[in-house]
Amino acid sequence: MLRLVITALVLTWIAMPAVAGEAQPSEDKVAVVNGSVISRVSFDREMSGVRQRFLTMGKPVSPSRLPELEKRVLDNLINIELLYQQSQKVGTKVDGAEVSAQFETLKKRFPTEAEFKNAIKKMNLTETVMKSQIRKGIAIQHFLDKMTLGKVEVTEEEIKAYYDSHTNFFKKPEQVRASHILIKVEPGASEKNKAKARQKIEKIRQRLVKGEDFGALAREFSQCPSSARGGDLNYFGRRQMAKPFEDAAFALKVGELSDVVETRFGYHLIKVTGRKPASTYSYKDMKDRIRKNLMREKIRGEVSNYVQELKKAATIEIFLAKDAK
Repeated sequence: MLRLVITALVLTWIAMPAVAGEAQPSEDKVAVVNGSVISRVSFDREMSGVRQRFLTMGKPVSPSRLPELEKRVLDNLINIELLYQQSQKVGTKVDGAEVSAQFETLKKRFPTEAEFKNAIKKMNLTETVMKSQIRKGIAIQHFLDKMTLGKVEVTEEEIKAYYDSHTNFFKKPEQVRASHILIKVEPGASEKNKAKARQKIEKIRQRLVKGEDFGALAREFSQCPSSARGGDLNYFGRRQMAKPFEDAAFALKVGELSDVVETRFGYHLIKVTGRKPASTYSYKDMKDRIRKNLMREKIRGEVSNYVQELKKAATIEIFLAKDAK
């Protein structure tokens, strides 16, 4: 759970700042925290990761928003440095096996060793530096575990009050279960090819109307990966499928076969095999999840307050504004 708190404080997993003992040119710094340098390299690496995430979401960082984002990133780096320094003051130890395990977990996110090495090279990192960063993150995690152990709890009354006041969060929308047969039509296909695909799926529909097994024909003809499962797509809600497909599926009764449905993927035949009406998750079903969420929020608040106290007692120099001029 505390790892989630640390993730909230650090915007990316590799965002640990340089600390005393790592050689840094005096001019290559964005802040100094109790004598420990947060390097421009660490800051730029973090900013690059944040920019990339916004880009992935289709929201590139605008120039007007950049100063605010830079301030947030630097503040997170300072928070982490303060927590790491405190973890060392109380003698927090880290097992090398734990560092190695987390390092291997990170490597497994990449399909191959070569892709992993290429990725860390682009981030201006080495495996040695990565392991050092991981060690610092684990030290903070262990320190916060001890700091909050037994101090944060969530009562039954709090859980029930949250459930009762957030009923909209626990609604289950209507779902249908459907199987389909897809005959693909490539984007930009000629009218001749589209007509050929349409003719093919019309013939399949005729066979289904005559009583042939949907699953068998899906395995034989469907050009969707679901063909291996007889076309089964399991349960899905609205806004999970292409709009024409969704409209057709939700309009069918269980056991009914659709007419030919056209989407950007091609032509489909849909058979609804199950339906779940809209409902609400019970308090019993959601109790543990609510407890975890409330606990996480309380811990986040405890850590945030603690960091603010550390800041009051710290000597922090900021050089980011000077660099930005």
